Amino acid sequence: MTALPIPASIAESPAASQPLLQAVEKQFGLVPNAFRLIGTSPASLEGFLALSGALGKGQLDPATRGRLALAVAESNGCDYCLSAHTYIGKNLIKLSEAEMIANRDGGSTDPKAAAAVHFAKEVVRTRGHVADADLKAVKDGYSDAQIIEIVMHVALNTLTNYANVVGRAAIDFPVVTSKAAA
Repeated sequence: MTALPIPASIAESPAASQPLLQAVEKQFGLVPNAFRLIGTSPASLEGFLALSGALGKGQLDPATRGRLALAVAESNGCDYCLSAHTYIGKNLIKLSEAEMIANRDGGSTDPKAAAAVHFAKEVVRTRGHVADADLKAVKDGYSDAQIIEIVMHVALNTLTNYANVVGRAAIDFPVVTSKAAA
């Protein structure tokens, strides 16, 4: 059951959200429920899209960003985001099933990526109060700027995780269930 009403279309969304949702539709060919849910608050949609767009221009490659999204969604028990990012990981980023399982568990089949994913999981688990050893481990493969981007990706994904969990958005991707929900 959806806890918060989600507009059924762009036309039913607030007027200020409509051009932003049209841009999402142009980019993806559709408007997933998560965007229409967030779009019930035009300011929230604008902020989410701005942060997402800015981080997309950052130093972390799409595969690393996808890995982080999977790790954070699993940590936060967000089946909507886990389903969406599994679909994206498989079909757009071309991550293997083994890689995505490792990401959800806080690791990676790639040693460098494993450090970023583990660090992201620790940021979620400790609410940012990471141990010195975890910070040192991620610094061995990532610059200070990239570490800040990892933290910002945790924040961005946590925003959408929480919005979708609270809003109980219907999953419009092949369903993947988090271990926390199972």
